[in-house]
Amino acid sequence: MAAVTSDRRGMFGVRGTGDTSGYGRLVLPTHAVGSTARPYGGYFDAVADQLERALPERGLSFDEAFESVVVFRDELTLHVRREHLVPSATVLRNDPELRFELCLGVDGVHYPHNDGRELHAVYPLLSITHNRRIRLEVSVPESDPHIPTLVGVYPTNDWHERETYDFFGIVFDGHPSLTRIEMPDDWVGHPQRKDYPLGGIPVEYKGATIPPPDRRREYN
Repeated sequence: MAAVTSDRRGMFGVRGTGDTSGYGRLVLPTHAVGSTARPYGGYFDAVADQLERALPERGLSFDEAFESVVVFRDELTLHVRREHLVPSATVLRNDPELRFELCLGVDGVHYPHNDGRELHAVYPLLSITHNRRIRLEVSVPESDPHIPTLVGVYPTNDWHERETYDFFGIVFDGHPSLTRIEMPDDWVGHPQRKDYPLGGIPVEYKGATIPPPDRRREYN
């Protein structure tokens, strides 16, 4: 069941004159999707059943590892507690009945009104063996944005975690070289957070100065 958590105003959620999209008066409700009850449908139940059988071998139960299971728009998302992310991902990769061999990176999401769970890291997983897709999701507070790295389980996550750190400020503990990957090393802030200023940074292009967005409609 989806519940309304807040209203988003404008196309980008900014206040004042920063929204130059023409949608300044747009009001959209923000929904949070709750946990899904069994049966999940399709192969989702088979994945959950096998996790329930395999996790105890690593000293974990299904309910200890996962806060909730959400099926929404034909996608299965396992909301995993951050301290159990690495063993859960290891089981998903190694178990013959699961075999999610490929992690397609990590996506950062910022929900500034989700108190205590403002930052989310989402890991899309693909089983080439069984032709299945699921997602892992971890939620952490802005005040403690630490998540264990998955580079030891999925080495190709190296640069993806650096990008998510760069743009969202999520710190992946144990990463071999957690530095910015696109913004300059001395950049202040994380540009894809919802509370990051929209514009306001002077840019010079071939000798011409580009004003910030909230001043581009001044015609005097």
